[in-house]
Amino acid sequence: MTLTQEVALTREHYLALAPEAAWASIPDTTVVVLSGGSSSERDVSVRSGAAVAGALRTDGELRGPKRVRAVEIRADGKWTLAGAEAEALDAHAMIERLGPDAVYFLALHGGQGEDGTIQGLLRACGLRHTGAGVYASALCMNKSATKDVLRRAGVVVARGVEIDRYAWNHERQALLGACVELSSTGWCVKPNSGGSSVATSLEDSVDGLAEAIERVLATGDRALVEARVVGVETSCGVMGDPSGAVLALMPIEIVPKDGRFFDYEEKYSAQGASEHCPPLTVPPAVCAEIRRYAERAFRAAACGSYARIDFMVPRTPQESGERQWGTPVALEINTLPGMTERSLLPQEAAHAGLSFRDLCLLLLALSWTEHA
Repeated sequence: MTLTQEVALTREHYLALAPEAAWASIPDTTVVVLSGGSSSERDVSVRSGAAVAGALRTDGELRGPKRVRAVEIRADGKWTLAGAEAEALDAHAMIERLGPDAVYFLALHGGQGEDGTIQGLLRACGLRHTGAGVYASALCMNKSATKDVLRRAGVVVARGVEIDRYAWNHERQALLGACVELSSTGWCVKPNSGGSSVATSLEDSVDGLAEAIERVLATGDRALVEARVVGVETSCGVMGDPSGAVLALMPIEIVPKDGRFFDYEEKYSAQGASEHCPPLTVPPAVCAEIRRYAERAFRAAACGSYARIDFMVPRTPQESGERQWGTPVALEINTLPGMTERSLLPQEAAHAGLSFRDLCLLLLALSWTEHA
């Protein structure tokens, strides 16, 4: 069953995604909530980790794990647990001390926490973890490569140009010309592998475009320049089970303040964007289309257990004064979406009747699936 079918989904439908054996195993499990890291999203990750650990320790209708341990990866790469610390190369020894039955709840965002590096380490140690496996994690951290996969799967994506430092230094004018050909309404410039909209900007002049590309390249990442899509920002969480069944959540509409886009400040400031689930302006038929594309993207990228797919939905004025909705345009896939009090996935889950604790336990139960 998928949300492409017009059925009324309840909390029980989502909880049933995880096998009974997984739910039965949770009360005997040690959970290690891993957060921090050295990426630009470190602060958000620490907040996600604290929220997840607190939720898993709380008593509720669903029985939780017997033990919850919090491990933070510091910005210098050291792993810390209850005051003890270890160098990254000694992390394996720390993992073994936490117990062979430990399941890792990954509250990491960006960098080595989301690109498959940590996932590969844990798999090499024979340890289970939440979220996608190595392949999907590495793929989805590369926005340009992800767009190629989605395009082949029939998901609409924005036209774009990927730029590295060498090409920018030697072919600047040709690259600017290629970017100008993308759009007459402006551009979105972003790091190809970054998250949380860090170093991302909207530009409407060639001079601003060149400066934005330079800012992204200064971070050490490649720059991805996309044709700006004018419309409504949305995001859609998706969860899947080991049999391949996929359930999308209700999309959430994002309304940035003061004409901004959903940048870092809009995401995490108390005075930032407002989010609406169900969407404030997007009609039900378009919401259903977003969910269909989200499910298709989830499968195309071989995501595991859960992910969040971001979309822009074009909305153009008509002679009648009304606005015509276009096909949703996929922006990126987040394999470890934020789990803070302002994060989008928990808000979508709440609309489905899942409390924050329900969501954390479900993601934990889904970690019993085999990762690609």
